[in-house]
Amino acid sequence: MSIADQRPVNSGFGAKSTADEVLSEINLNGKTAIVTGGYSGIGLELVQSLAKKGVKVIVPVRSPAKAKETLAKVAGDIVTHETDLADIASVRRFAKEVTASTPRLDFLINNAGIMACPETRVGPNWEAQFGVNHMGHFALTKALWPLLQSSKDMRVVSLSSTGHKRSGILWDDIQFNKTPYDKWAAYGQAKTANALFINALSRRLRDSGGLAFAVHPGGIFTPLQRHLPKEEMIALGWLGEDGEISELAKAGFKSPEQGASTTAWAATSALLNGKPGVYCEDCDIAAVTDPASPFARFRGVDPHACDDAAAERLWEVSETLLNAA
Repeated sequence: MSIADQRPVNSGFGAKSTADEVLSEINLNGKTAIVTGGYSGIGLELVQSLAKKGVKVIVPVRSPAKAKETLAKVAGDIVTHETDLADIASVRRFAKEVTASTPRLDFLINNAGIMACPETRVGPNWEAQFGVNHMGHFALTKALWPLLQSSKDMRVVSLSSTGHKRSGILWDDIQFNKTPYDKWAAYGQAKTANALFINALSRRLRDSGGLAFAVHPGGIFTPLQRHLPKEEMIALGWLGEDGEISELAKAGFKSPEQGASTTAWAATSALLNGKPGVYCEDCDIAAVTDPASPFARFRGVDPHACDDAAAERLWEVSETLLNAA
């Protein structure tokens, strides 16, 4: 759960593997999963793959009408509950309902997120990306704690991102109360928080035999980009001047099916037994970023996102914020 643990294990899968391929030889029949954001993008792909394997999937949904429309096309045992990760009371209601009706939870997949949105406040004046991506999932995990502790060998997977490279935790001004809002710094902080949360959580799951992992799913075109204007995506190289997907993006980006694969691998692979808290990418444990590599911006995990002391500090800060919510 520290830098020394970030060593690839040669899983046999890779960047272009799909979730179906990762799960093809694994028996998951009768297991139960919660997948936040499970009705769009890579979350929807993961729900489909899990459901095909006989997993009961519980999906918290902020937009019930949209969820009903998209999940109606998915075969399997899928249950939805109206929930908003930006509303802690809503998160706690969801956890109470699930705990009352679910004897065991095998997978908690913290998949939902927002990226590079305009400055927005949620909950008790939290910056939205930190508030939704980190605090919403922190609150969910805490509210489900009795169920997590009683479910031996369960796994928690939280989606981080290579975006963590943009910023560590802004300890002096997490909520951008004193400094001008920077949407990419806020996103980077939130993605670092997702990884550090997993680092700290892995120690707290030790007694129950649970494991926790952070995942970078890869670059994928999904509704996550909805806040980015076309001009900015052209400037980033994701789109060409004609507004179509660029050759660079075609070469480097994944399909949603491929984007769900590392989450599926982290949730199920026996190769991760005894390796709590690691950060994964391309269906393997990520190596520590090599600053000299031409791919340093896109691959590997930066030391600040797998630092034990920072993880414990963030856990304490998050507890204080949640208790005041």
